[in-house]
Amino acid sequence: MKQPEALQNAPERILIIVMRYLGDVLLVTPLIHSLRIAYPNSLLDVLVFENTAAMLEGNPDIDSIIQTRQGAGFRESMRLLSRLFRRYDTAVVTQTGDRPFFYSLLAAPIRVGTVPPRSSAGWWKRFFMQHWIEFDELNTHTVLQHLKLARLIGISPSPILIPPRSQTQSSYLPANPEKPRYAVLHMYPQWVYKRWTVAGWAAVGRFLADHKIHLVLSAGSSEEELEYLRGIQSRLPSDTVNLAGTISLAELAGIIRGACLFLGPDTGITHMAAATGVPVIALFGP
Repeated sequence: MKQPEALQNAPERILIIVMRYLGDVLLVTPLIHSLRIAYPNSLLDVLVFENTAAMLEGNPDIDSIIQTRQGAGFRESMRLLSRLFRRYDTAVVTQTGDRPFFYSLLAAPIRVGTVPPRSSAGWWKRFFMQHWIEFDELNTHTVLQHLKLARLIGISPSPILIPPRSQTQSSYLPANPEKPRYAVLHMYPQWVYKRWTVAGWAAVGRFLADHKIHLVLSAGSSEEELEYLRGIQSRLPSDTVNLAGTISLAELAGIIRGACLFLGPDTGITHMAAATGVPVIALFGP
């Protein structure tokens, strides 16, 4: 890691590149918040995949969200490059991949980022960065790793996760007056090895219902997720509410914020739930 060295001048235009999954986008919000506090008058844009942009909805620290498609082809990538080319003073790269690196190279003359260790492919990227840290997946939490980038350029880190926030208040209320409290169960992770058993979800759902807690189920809108939840819902009380595929991510964050408990596997939604401040039980796979 290079020694901390503040940027000579406050950058007027900053691009933060986060081309990964939903949870990764959320875990970059403390770095974004740190940059906003340090540079309140700077333009601050974030480049993300279009299927993760919802995690930044309503984030007050961001001026613009630039979206690109995961697996974008040559022409689409060239259009994005023409939009980014030398538009920024500083680019901040939060991952070690080739595409985010090249976008930063063309977007700004000053680049701050995470690079692979010298023993890994891509170690040479450090020669094109003014400020860099080595990626440390095993020993450093992702949020702390990102905040090292803040220290590199001489600004104070602010470890505050900022979940998405909808402009409109969710209309959801527990339907059963005998169960004034509710718990949100998010059951479907992206990766199979992170999934819990159907019997386990059904048992914990019935346990919560027996303790006068209303059940709210959440998931994405794919047919596979909807079918999975329907199979579990059939084993739960009849007043269970299934919100899968019917609300936005920001609306879900608002619903979670009002819950007495969130229960979910190792997913970006579980990270988001923790950021809202409600009690969270996280189930980790092997």
